[in-house]
Order: sequence, then structure tokens, then C-alpha cells
Amino acid sequence: MSYTLDTNIILHILKNSRLVPKIRELFEQDTNPFLLISIVTKAELISIAIQRKWGEKKLKSLHDLLNQFLTVPVDSDQLVNKYAEIDSYSQGKLPDMPLPKGVTSINMGKNDLWIASTASVTGSRLITTDQDFNHLIKVFLEVTVIDQKEI
Repeated sequence: MSYTLDTNIILHILKNSRLVPKIRELFEQDTNPFLLISIVTKAELISIAIQRKWGEKKLKSLHDLLNQFLTVPVDSDQLVNKYAEIDSYSQGKLPDMPLPKGVTSINMGKNDLWIASTASVTGSRLITTDQDFNHLIKVFLEVTVIDQKEI
């Protein structure tokens, strides 16, 4: 199975946080997991490193970790079209595909739209720690949310 890792998951892996065993548990069930990230995730992480003034050792760890994943660019028409479709759906403005009854428009962050589009186009399961993608489950993609409070 293939998995798209959200930025927050990569940060947990990099910090070796208490969530790492739970994250690894997801992949241990799969004999050949295929892990990927969006180029947007890579950019977010490098930006975090610059802003937090990470030293050489931590930057090397980041780049070594990022090199373990396939990085999906955002320059394909298929990905651009999926982004537009997910954004329109989230705003409740996608023709022939309204939001569920009682759900109002949802403003997703632009980076989250790219990450969701990557998971959707690649047919991979999105792994995250936040609820930002819940309205897209079973509509555009499959999502596993690791609850940080449970651990």
C-alpha cells in the first residue's frame, strides 16, 4: 500500500516523538509500504528549519529523512485539477458534488490542499495528526488520523 505523509508526521519522526511507535505500527502491517510526500511538505519542513535556525546536524537529519521518501511534484495537470476540485468541494461550490447536509464551507490551507491532492491522485492513504482532511474522507481519499492525545 502507498501512504502520503503529512508534514506533521515527518516532524514527529524527525523528533522521534512518542508518536513514532504508533506511526511505525501503521506500516509494519504492510509487507511493502510505499511512502511518499508532496513537494509542499518538503518545502514546509525546510522553511521550518530556516525559521527555527536548525544547526547542520539537524538539517542533515532532515535531508537524510526526506531522501527516504518519493517526493511528488505539483506540476502535473492531474494534480492541479484535483487541487481545484478539492478546493471547490471544500467551499461547497463543486457542481454535482455538494457538501453533506449540515456541513458549511471549509477553508483549507493551501498547503493542505496540495497534500490532499497528492494523496488523492496517487491513490495513497494520507497519514496525519490533524483533523483538517476529515471532510474529504471517502470522497477524495482515505485518511488515517493519529490522535496525539491517545498516546
